[in-house]
Formats: sequence, C-alpha cells, structure tokens
Amino acid sequence: MTASPLTIALVQQADQGGLEANLDACATACRAAAAEGAQLVLLQELHNGPYFCQQEDPALFDLAEPIPGPSTAYLGTLAAELGVVIVGSLFERRAPGLYHNTAVVLDSDGRLAGRYRKMHIPDDPGYYEKFYFTPGDLGFTPIDTSVGRLGVLVCWDQWYPEAARLMALAGAELLLYPTAIGWDPRDEAEEQARQLDAWMTVQRGHAVANGLPLAACNRIGFEPDPAAGGAGAHFWGNSFVCGPQGELLARAGADRTETLIVTIDRARSETVRRIWPFLRDRRIDAYDALERRYRD
Repeated sequence: MTASPLTIALVQQADQGGLEANLDACATACRAAAAEGAQLVLLQELHNGPYFCQQEDPALFDLAEPIPGPSTAYLGTLAAELGVVIVGSLFERRAPGLYHNTAVVLDSDGRLAGRYRKMHIPDDPGYYEKFYFTPGDLGFTPIDTSVGRLGVLVCWDQWYPEAARLMALAGAELLLYPTAIGWDPRDEAEEQARQLDAWMTVQRGHAVANGLPLAACNRIGFEPDPAAGGAGAHFWGNSFVCGPQGELLARAGADRTETLIVTIDRARSETVRRIWPFLRDRRIDAYDALERRYRD
C-alpha cells in the first residue's frame, strides 16, 4: 500500500439546470480544491444534470454519451491543467439499447485511467434505474492512478459489503462512492433520520471491515418528479470521509454546496490491519453459500 498522505476533495452540489452549467460548477470546484492542495477530486453521481431516474422516459436516453466522449475529454483536460486525479460519474452509451451508470477516472496527466460500471442497480419508487442502466460487467477492479489504486463504486453499491470486500481484496487503497441518494419528502422526520444514519453506518462498516479509508460524495437539493406523479427527491448531502476504523474525518451539511478537503494518512491502513487482521482470519473455506441468492 502507498504510505504517503493523500489530500482528497469531495464536491457536493445541487443540479445547476443544464450540462454546461453543471460542468462549469464542477470545474470551478476542482480548481478551488486544487488550489488548496487536493490531489484527488471526487464528484457526485450523474453530476452532468438532474437525477433523471425519477421517471421512465425513453427520450432521456439521449442524455447518454460514449466513453471516451465529450465529458471525459472535458474532465481529462481539467485534470491535466490542475495536475489532479478526477473521479466523475456519467451516463454511458455503450451501444444502441445498451447503457450504463459509469464512473470514470481521469489521471493527473489527463488520460482516462479506467472506468467502473455500476454493478448493483436499484428499482424503487423515484429511483427507476433498471429502466436505464445495464448492470456492470467489469467486475470489482480497482483503478491504478498516479495517486494510488482506487476502489471506485457507485451509490447503490454502497449497501453491499461484498463489493467493498472484493475491491479491498484486489488491492484498493481507498474506497470511493459517487452518490445520489435522498429522502422521500413524505417520510416522517424520524424515518428520514434512520435512513441517513443507516447510510453512513453501513459505509463506515465497510471501512472498518477492510481497514481502508472511504469517501462518499452525495448531491444536494430538491428535485421534483418531472412526471408530476411523485413527491420528488430531496437529496440529503452529508458527503463524508472516514478512516480505516470508521472514524469520521469530515462531513458536509445536508443542504449547502460544499467542497470537503481532507488529508488521509494512508499509513494508518497498514497499522490498523496489523491490530485488526480481518483479512487474515477470514474463513474462505466456509463461504461457499455466499454464491447463492438465499439459503433455503
């Protein structure tokens, strides 16, 4: 593992109303973060526009683009200009009728270092992602960059310990989650609090179980249901970074544009794994049932 400290930035924003405005907002935040010493910038899920999955509309497939494509070219130029690694999140058009929710990693020299296609695809009221996204087929493979080996996952993946574990077993030094998650405004405050607490707790658990730092970057703001059939989504922000024992290093608010800048001591991962050797004590001879949907 790379032992040097790493300064990362999480860009938490609301939808700016259009592709150009969103990319401009991302660029402004990246430039500010780089000026403060950030070496890695994590953007939120589907940062180029609104969270369009609140409805099922075939016309919205026009929002997708190829990878490499215009947005990777834009982010790559920005990464090279600033000398930082940028993790973005795009609606990928792979072929007619074949689309993915894809994270992209632009290295500090501007090249496309790799991509990750979201593996776990939700299908819930207001989150009709199965209509748009084909499950990923690239596996849980970390992406090597100038700042280290990144375990990039996307939103719904963050509820699955298997995803984080497989990234860790493949040598990831840091777990990263671009995210778009929010409350149903009709839910009571107590239920909203439980959901937010569960979201943070499960991800902090991934950090603990794998002895790795973790960063989750979420969007903010209320986005109405374009079809006017639902209550819309109030994205809850609370982007955060935690260390390898799940300790919170920084946390954003729920409703404001904010860039978290945090320096991670990556040497602690080695120290923590020595005192909590979870990888050593795994019973890999007894886990065959994990390959089954359910054990009847």
